[in-house]
Formats: sequence, structure tokens, C-alpha cells
Amino acid sequence: MAHIEDRRDEGKGWRVRYRAPDHRERNKSFARKIDAGRFLVSIEHAKLRGEWVDPDLGNTRFGDYAAAWVETKGNVRPRTRVNVEGRLRNHILPYFGSMRLTLIRPSDVRAWVKELSDARLAPSTVKASYLTFGQIMRTAEIDGFVRRSPCIGIELPADVSTEEMHFLTPAQVSQLAGAIAPRFSVAIVTAAYTGMRAGELWALKHSRMNLLRRTIDVVESLVELGGRITVGPTKTRARRTLTLPRFLAEILAEHARAYPSPDGYVFSSTEGGPVRHRNFYARHFRPAVKAAGLPGSLRFHDLRHTCASILIAQGWNHKQIQVRLGHATIRTTLDRYGHLFDAHDAALLEGLDGVYRDSLAAPARPREGPVLAMDAKQGAR
Repeated sequence: MAHIEDRRDEGKGWRVRYRAPDHRERNKSFARKIDAGRFLVSIEHAKLRGEWVDPDLGNTRFGDYAAAWVETKGNVRPRTRVNVEGRLRNHILPYFGSMRLTLIRPSDVRAWVKELSDARLAPSTVKASYLTFGQIMRTAEIDGFVRRSPCIGIELPADVSTEEMHFLTPAQVSQLAGAIAPRFSVAIVTAAYTGMRAGELWALKHSRMNLLRRTIDVVESLVELGGRITVGPTKTRARRTLTLPRFLAEILAEHARAYPSPDGYVFSSTEGGPVRHRNFYARHFRPAVKAAGLPGSLRFHDLRHTCASILIAQGWNHKQIQVRLGHATIRTTLDRYGHLFDAHDAALLEGLDGVYRDSLAAPARPREGPVLAMDAKQGAR
């Protein structure tokens, strides 16, 4: 039974003794009896509501818990792990590293977010850092280190994207493909007409293509980290099957015959191994952009945006675009390309006008007998 001991005769004030939910007896001393009483009441309420936190766990420093948390995040892509570790090292640990978990309050989190914003970090960086911190504190709550995560009611800076998207015309895609080294010409066309991410393109193997059925299975993504090539799941961890237009299946077949890879990659480096995107970008892509007379700010990822614009111009709907590009949600598709559907909607409305005009021009057809008979019966009533 929890109780308060008077230890003033020993010069130690008042001691609260209680049995915790883990069946261990614990105690805490106070200089004033009123503080001891308040603590005892709070402990009993926390135990009744299942919110009691082991003080030994709660005293764990955030930096120590975060280090253990990172080690348990095994089911992430290598690039994601690098990004998480970078946010911890650069933005989270300098502020929270030495703080005890139970002492972190929402006010601390608000002050931290303001500090990041005042340092003129991009809103997307602030948001990503906050989400990583929130994941750690939510896990600490689940593990019983804190009663409740302090990430409550936190306002983040508006995430206004400054990324300028370039949408190439089909003719410009052909110009770029013609300006780059022949070994990578088909890679440019494939990116622009399938919407595959760079990592997905470089990870593509012949075993994932069925050119008779004109399909590609997008299953993996290739990344380079610290000079090492790693092949893992796609960005959304989901696989998808892409159908190919006839022309693309044909030029992919020609490319496979012209540039065989001992490792089975559809697109390979000049040495025959996997493509290192950074080298490809500097040695081949940037010079080709300049030679084709395209904007200097054009990125390889803009070929993915180009794919979306081409498909929308061809009448593809939101859901079809989402599936082809491999977006996790349709909201991502609409946020990035929703403005491109304006002209698409206008064309569809023109089509409806045409259907209506054609219906007026069509000769009237007499109604069939059963309908006439029904009308006659109704008229006799």
C-alpha cells in the first residue's frame, strides 16, 4: 500500500513509498509533505489509467534512446537511413541529445522548430526533421519511456516547394536522346515515356522485361551510397507493372542487342557494369542538355514530370497517372500535376459538346412496339 513516511527526525523530510505496476517497490523523497502528497496522488492516478512510466526509463537521455532507435530501423531503404541519420546529427541531437526523455515538453519542441526556421532551413527540411523526431518520441511512448509524446499541437512552417518542374515536349525528348551518347539514348526515351525514377531505371534487368507482351516489372531501385552500389526496394516499397507503347518495346529490344551487360542490366555503364547516376549525370546528361539547347536547370527527374504531362495530354486520368508513376497516394499526383489537368478537362468538355451535337443531327428512330403498346394502355386510363 502506498504511503508517506515522516523522516524529519533523520533530516530527510518526507518519503513516498509505493509499489509500481512492475511489482517493484519504489520511493521518492520530498522536503515538504504537501509535495509528497501530490506526488502520491499523481502516481496512483497514473497507475489506474495505465500511464505510469518507469522513472529509470524516463531518465534516459534522448541521444542514447535515439541511437538505439536507429539500430532497430532495419526495414528502410539505404538512402532513407542516410537521410534519417543526417537529420539526427545535424538538426535533432544538437538540441535534444542531452535532455532526459520525460523532461521534453511541447514547449521545447515548439522552440526547436522555431530555431530551425530562424536558421533559414527549407520548410521541407524542418518538416522532415520534425517527423523523424516525432517517430522517435512516439516509439518512446510505445516502449513506456514517456507517458505521452510531446509532439502535440506543433505548427510547422508552410512547405512551399521552390522546385521548378520542366515539362519537355516529345520533340525535345527526341532532341535530348539524340544529343546524348548512343548508349544512353534509349534510357532517356524510356524515362520520358514510362515515368520510371532514375534508380528504378538503372536497376532494371532483362529478366524484368517481357517485350513480347510489352511490359516492364518495376521491382527494385539502385542507389550509390559511399561509393557502394546497393539494390533495394522502390521508393514506396511497392512493385508495379508498366505497359509499353510498341515503339518503345522495339527500341528496347534493339538496345539490348547493342549493349549487352554481363550482370543482366538493361542499361549499363560504358564499362558494362551498373550505372552510377552521379557519374552519368556529370559526364553524359549535363553535356547532352547543353548540346540539345535545353534549359540549363533541366534535371533527369524532369523526364518523370515530362511523362506525366505527355500522358495527361493524351487523356490519361489521375488514377492512371498515379499507378504508372508509382505514387504512394493520389494526393501526391494531384499536388504535383493537378494544374496540368485544366486543359485536359477543357478538351473533355469539348468532346461532350460534340456528342450532344451529333445526337441532334442523328435521324429519329421510331420507338418499338412494346413501348407504343404501353403508351396506348396508359392513354386509355
